[in-house]
Amino acid sequence: MDSGSALRVEKTTLKPVIKKTYVLDTNVLLHDPTAVTAFKQHHVVIPMTVLEELDHIKDRRDKTVSREARIAIQMIDKVVDEATPQQIQEGVEIPVAGEEGVSGTLAIYPDQLLAENTEVPFLDGTQDQANDNRIINVALLLQAEHPGEFVCLVTKDINMRIKAKGSGLVHVEDYRRDRVLDDIDLLAKGYEHIEGDFWSGISEVDTLREGDCTLHRIPRKSLPQAYPNMFLYDDQEFMAFVKRLDAQHVYLRCDSRDNLMHRRFWGLAPRNLEQAMAMSLLDDENVDMTVLTGPAGSGKTLLALAYGLHAILEQKKYSKLIVARSTPPIAEEIGFLPGTEEEKMAPWLAAFDDNLEILHGTDESCHGSIDYVKERANIQFKSLNFMRGRSFNNAYIIIDESQGLTQFQLKSVISRVGADSKIVVLGNLAQIDNKYISPLTSGLTYLVEKSKGYPHAGIMHVNGIVRSRLAAFAEENL
Repeated sequence: MDSGSALRVEKTTLKPVIKKTYVLDTNVLLHDPTAVTAFKQHHVVIPMTVLEELDHIKDRRDKTVSREARIAIQMIDKVVDEATPQQIQEGVEIPVAGEEGVSGTLAIYPDQLLAENTEVPFLDGTQDQANDNRIINVALLLQAEHPGEFVCLVTKDINMRIKAKGSGLVHVEDYRRDRVLDDIDLLAKGYEHIEGDFWSGISEVDTLREGDCTLHRIPRKSLPQAYPNMFLYDDQEFMAFVKRLDAQHVYLRCDSRDNLMHRRFWGLAPRNLEQAMAMSLLDDENVDMTVLTGPAGSGKTLLALAYGLHAILEQKKYSKLIVARSTPPIAEEIGFLPGTEEEKMAPWLAAFDDNLEILHGTDESCHGSIDYVKERANIQFKSLNFMRGRSFNNAYIIIDESQGLTQFQLKSVISRVGADSKIVVLGNLAQIDNKYISPLTSGLTYLVEKSKGYPHAGIMHVNGIVRSRLAAFAEENL
């Protein structure tokens, strides 16, 4: 072969990776203690003020936030543990498990040494804003020292973002690692309404028998958005449940609206189709976790409680009913309230007493019936702050008001569920009272999106205000 005819290999010149600098605010590390590992190959800067704030927070009475502060401190220590002071100020490589060649760097910036600089528009040290201003000043100084580079302040504090931009900082961002959606309207509802006739859009269908269940197998491409345990219905009489999926097909179990609407739990009947579908998920032995979302007054708590009493007292499926919710920061003073843990939790779990009254309001002795049911069903009221480290077996667990929890808090609770147990997670994304959480970053949103593909989880958005016409007016207009 002639040497002149040899193949000529041209070298491809790779573009260098543009390294960006991110200055983190304290609330980012409290929201996600592992945030230092979230910026891939980039440079992360933590001002000394942030470490000082974490140090104060780790000893607070608020057990949840103090725990997150301690985890964040431990993460930082793990990175800088063996580094010299000079390396810590310049940047220490952040090891990322399972990823090679993409490690970023972490630096601690001694912002207590900063002095007024006429070339940099520093914010003053106003007492009640001193810490925020010092963190912003770090980003402003880095931007001035490296004019051609990308320097960004990352904070979940909206007002701090506005102040930073107003002070001349070009790049300011919210922390978005925990966002699983770009728009809350895209959140899975657990059902899909198909306009017109469902079968008119299906090109092929097979019917097969599995035990006592008849399934219709249709091509996956006909329902690309399908996920396990979701419902489908059209404008005709079609009603179906996605039993399972594989790479090529979707397996549907057909049902009727009449069957769903005639279901009863502890004397409770569904008042709309969403409630009927939710009741079906709650009673499904294949579903270990049911997530019920929806507006206030839609009946989420009542449905969950009615099924719990039905499953424990009539079906004998579980040995106890555990009701838990996160207490707000002010409730950390729970220790000063008299009585047992259940009695201390009573002010924040009064909604369950209200729902028990609804279920037993027509009894001759309403309060006597409620006390009897509480004892027979072994109903226990718990605070989520004291559930870590425990394991709940053969239990029916209700987590109420979960919209204000982070993904890490929800994970720590769900990982407590033991053998032969079922958990029901309730929440209303329109009633978030945590200033660092939005509907897009709520742990409830994260749970819905991450669990919708899991074959043993069910999701249902319960719509329609059934509490009263005044409650419906308030939800829609106020």
